Amino acid sequence: MAGVTEASRVDDETLISLVRSLTVESNRFVDIFSAAHTLHPTDMTALAVIAEAARTGTPMTPGALARTLDLSASATTSVLDRLEQAGHLSRDRSDTDRRKVELRMLPRARALAAEFFLPLARELAKAWEPLSERDRQVVANFLGETIAATARARTASTGRKSRRA
Repeated sequence: MAGVTEASRVDDETLISLVRSLTVESNRFVDIFSAAHTLHPTDMTALAVIAEAARTGTPMTPGALARTLDLSASATTSVLDRLEQAGHLSRDRSDTDRRKVELRMLPRARALAAEFFLPLARELAKAWEPLSERDRQVVANFLGETIAATARARTASTGRKSRRA
């Protein structure tokens, strides 16, 4: 494992450092895609949230996106306008409730993302290949709990009252 040897004590500081390093490397990788496609970091985050909602079969609406990203209605509209103009998403009426608007990534955006992120997926699969099923469960639990803890700290620090303009 990069950064930790078998004999190392893996304390909280070490875990925090590794999570921080992963975040930095992930951001640097995503920045390459953002720059190549003239996307703002918030646009990339919005696309990731919309893609995850689609993966889980949950329609994403502009209001849900605004709440997830803690954006004002006008800021959300700006993000969606940029993504729509760039050909990355569409805003469509819901099949079940015509009053609702659902956000959908367009096939072109999916293809661009798949092409760019495939090498990362291959490298991650290679890194995880030696892990046993039990190890994978430990990692999944660790990541899930780390994400939840980060979300709780974010919520506590913002008080959920702030909205980015």
